[in-house]
Amino acid sequence: MNFASKLVQKVKDRFVQHKLKSYTDKLREISSFNVQSWDDGRLQAESLNLKKKAQSGVSLDELLVEAYAIAGEAAYRVLGMRPFDVQYQAGAALHEGNLVEMQTGEGKTLAAVMPAYLNALQGKGVHVLTFNDYLAGRDAGWMGPVYRFLGLTVGFVKDGMTTEERQQAYAADITYVTAKEAGFDYLRDTIAMKTSDIVHRPFNYTIVDEADSLLIDEARVPLVIAGEVASTGGDGSRMANLARELTLGEDYDFDENKRNVFLTEAGAEKAEQKLRSGNLYESHNSHLLTSLNCALHAESLLKRDVDYMIRDGKLELIDLYTGRVAENRHWPDGLQAAVEAKEGMVSKSSGKILGTITLQHLLSLYPKISGMTATAQDSADEFEETYGLSVVEIPPNRPRIRVDYESRIYTHKEARLKALVKEIAEVHTTKRPILIGTSSVEESDQLAEQLKKANVPCHVLNAKNDEKEAEIISKAGELGAVTVSTNMAGRGVDIRLGGGEVKQADEVARLGGLYVIGTHMNESARIDNQLRGRAGRQGDPGSSRFYVCLEDELINRFGIEKAIPASYRTKKQDEQLEASVFHKKMDHIQRVVMGQNFEMRKTLNKYSDMVEEQRRIQHEQRESVLNNVDSLSSTERYVRLYHMDRSWSDHLAYVSYIREGIHLESLANRNPVDEFHHRIIHAFEQLPEKIEKETAKTLTKLNTSDSKEQIDWEKEGLKPPARTWTYLIQDQFMEKKTNIFGL
Repeated sequence: MNFASKLVQKVKDRFVQHKLKSYTDKLREISSFNVQSWDDGRLQAESLNLKKKAQSGVSLDELLVEAYAIAGEAAYRVLGMRPFDVQYQAGAALHEGNLVEMQTGEGKTLAAVMPAYLNALQGKGVHVLTFNDYLAGRDAGWMGPVYRFLGLTVGFVKDGMTTEERQQAYAADITYVTAKEAGFDYLRDTIAMKTSDIVHRPFNYTIVDEADSLLIDEARVPLVIAGEVASTGGDGSRMANLARELTLGEDYDFDENKRNVFLTEAGAEKAEQKLRSGNLYESHNSHLLTSLNCALHAESLLKRDVDYMIRDGKLELIDLYTGRVAENRHWPDGLQAAVEAKEGMVSKSSGKILGTITLQHLLSLYPKISGMTATAQDSADEFEETYGLSVVEIPPNRPRIRVDYESRIYTHKEARLKALVKEIAEVHTTKRPILIGTSSVEESDQLAEQLKKANVPCHVLNAKNDEKEAEIISKAGELGAVTVSTNMAGRGVDIRLGGGEVKQADEVARLGGLYVIGTHMNESARIDNQLRGRAGRQGDPGSSRFYVCLEDELINRFGIEKAIPASYRTKKQDEQLEASVFHKKMDHIQRVVMGQNFEMRKTLNKYSDMVEEQRRIQHEQRESVLNNVDSLSSTERYVRLYHMDRSWSDHLAYVSYIREGIHLESLANRNPVDEFHHRIIHAFEQLPEKIEKETAKTLTKLNTSDSKEQIDWEKEGLKPPARTWTYLIQDQFMEKKTNIFGL
């Protein structure tokens, strides 16, 4: 480390210590609170006393020291786990509404118990939002006995539960649930026709695990509830065939960053001849133009086993950041249908959207929020600006001794692959465990095949076998283990040296611990650091190294012409590029891309924020009707709710239609965001009158009926969808379209 780097690190360390000082003072008070001499009965009695104080109005800040001391002692008696000092500090920072950065393996799950316990004392509920259903069930089962010992209830929510089971889980003092499951339940509540069908109680406090993923990577992902099967256009296969007939560079082309595809003048003429449509750019042909653009995007920019895969005859999207199958996720309807047509599949409609909310807006409904992750510093500005969350970096319980080697850079992919296989094979002869993080399902399969030819046996972990994730990861630290994975390797599951067997762990440690290899540089340094963090947990030895090449998509899409000398872009060589300038350029490209993505997310929020504001106004009015604030008759209340829901669904369809083409406003020198706001505000202002008119019309019709029997809502055409379902929209298509116009 040079002098400048040492100086920067010294300043950073001082800043961290300054932030930690208040939590260090709290730690001293907690340590001096002598609860170890108490028997179980007194510990439980004091916990009950804290609960009474909290519910009588005593500030939680005043109760923190005693509550944390009691919770820590309970964890030791029930689980045999006494929190480390750094876990108490992390718990104090979480209670104050911060984003806590704790290194992998430092015990975030136990650290969260103390603020969850403290905030649950008020009886208003605490949600611990986990990364997946497996972790929700695991953590609730693992930490549940501690809460119950202290007189609190705990529950967890998973897919497939009944309404009654969900109500019981959310009624618990502490509930473990994934963010998307909590969001889907919220959306179901927003269309409930009876208060007895609502599962959530008012939101109170949440601790977000793996916060960088939920608060940044997936923050803008819209959660959707849909119903009423809608018919889809039958021209999907026709457009897919037409897209294959068009030639790149002649009939269509990409924008400079390969985020979007567009027709050339020649391509538009050819398409018009094939479709016999006349001018594609006339308004009556807008659906044809949209369908063709989707088909071109699907054909040229979305790749099988990279962006999606086909499994058991079903199209499954692959998450960009984790390499996992993005469960229950769709692209927007037009693009989803285009990819299905490309693959020769029968398109399944996602139905009529009844309600939607992004994860970011869902989380903003909590009056108090905090989070935990191993990788936060690289996005500290975004956490602060978007959520008002300050990042508090908690030092490890034991000093980290992992060695992060300088990346190896190659001119082309073949040279990198050759070097990778050589490195892995050589290290494997020592029996040192190796974890390799790849960019896609396709790349992980290709590397595994090359390792097989080199007589290096390996486990492959990607979206094709993600159900075996925990099992494969648990063995990744064993002697001789070679694990080839996408970015999915990590979240919530520790890699223990020797698989947790002490004697084998000692031998692995002598060999240098887990060796992590990255086969590419990600758009975000956070993702790179997540992979690095798989090694060196709890003071274990370990090392990491990344292999990069000038043909990587990230470098090609973002500035290779400016960053890399022309001579190196054309000259291929098997040896790595040694010049330090390349490492600086790579870091620069990554920082630029992270900045671009941050700005793009801020711009896109300007679209969704307005829709969310309208949703909240509509929802507040709907709740008043549902809770019968104006003491309406049951018939009038039902009819009004029905028309409110129908009008909102129609409004969402209009918003989607407007947003699909709003970027074209920039071609007429108009600001797309301003134009979007103007149109949807005008449309929203029409809703109250529309709802009133339809409600009055329906009530008049019902009142003139001679029937005195109970109203048959289905017969009257006023029955809500008999079946609803939920899914997430993979919104990267909209991001790409928006970015092309530099919005």
